[in-house]
Amino acid sequence: MSTLQLRLWAITGMAALFALSGCTSIKLNCSATADIQPKQLHGFWKVQLGATGPHWTLQLGPHPEHLGSLRGELSQGALRYPVVADLDGQDFTLEESHDGQRIAATWLGEVLTGSCGQTIRGERVGPQERREAFDMRR
Repeated sequence: MSTLQLRLWAITGMAALFALSGCTSIKLNCSATADIQPKQLHGFWKVQLGATGPHWTLQLGPHPEHLGSLRGELSQGALRYPVVADLDGQDFTLEESHDGQRIAATWLGEVLTGSCGQTIRGERVGPQERREAFDMRR
């Protein structure tokens, strides 16, 4: 067998292994929900309000003034709202502002058990105490 044939055989074998690995069930090995740290929430999230409501993007990072807290932006198209958030065990709280000064809505949720910090569900309480379920996912 030539060197080229050996390389093609090796590449084909590796590709088959990668394809087959997607067919197996992989159990996530993650910390207990209570052990999730705020830094594990840094990054981008997909957010849905209500069962059929609009989809938003939420970006979270460290709060520069409050150690252990989060700061970021909730966005949808041209709409961009600053947010601050905290995580206490599995309890998640986010405050949304529309003007950068006052709280327009408060989000109260929980990290979904078994999600390794990848899913948060709860309720958004907005203007006039309007309540909507929310689902945040990586």
